[in-house]
Amino acid sequence: FAVGVVEKNRIVTGQNVEPSDSVIGLASSGLHSNGYALVRRICFDREKLSLDQHFDQLGETLGQALLRPTRIYVKSIVNLLKKYKVKKVVKAMAHITGGGLVGNIPRVISDDLDVVLQAKKWPVPPIFDFLRERGPVEQNEMYRVFNMGIGYVLIVAPDFTRSIMAHLRKLGETPYFIGK
Repeated sequence: FAVGVVEKNRIVTGQNVEPSDSVIGLASSGLHSNGYALVRRICFDREKLSLDQHFDQLGETLGQALLRPTRIYVKSIVNLLKKYKVKKVVKAMAHITGGGLVGNIPRVISDDLDVVLQAKKWPVPPIFDFLRERGPVEQNEMYRVFNMGIGYVLIVAPDFTRSIMAHLRKLGETPYFIGK
């Protein structure tokens, strides 16, 4: 296996994040690998659903929605970091894993800052509404457990938001400006 080494001055630490910085979210492919204990409780223990059931709300079978492979962002992020200065332009990054948006973003910024997300800025894949309604699960809990359609977050200098988003689109990503 290969081991990568990052020069110390290229490590994205989040220490330069400022209140005016932009938050860019990259679309997820669905649940990724998060929240399956809650999914199991809702879909199988409570609702007694089967993986081969088709749901119009999902536009596919439950199995297709739940077992969609996790998107991997590494190629796009490595390419992005070759083009833009770390710490000055790309200031922080978070892979949205267990703990959802609420638990992962605070890990990459200082304690004296907050991130304000605008949930209407990106489409939430149908699986999340399906789970919320059938749970029922409160909206705040959904954002604490799941990625809600955003699998990776970048915090960037505001003057570079548009160019970074354009570059990410060229790399095959679906970026959204989701907050500050």
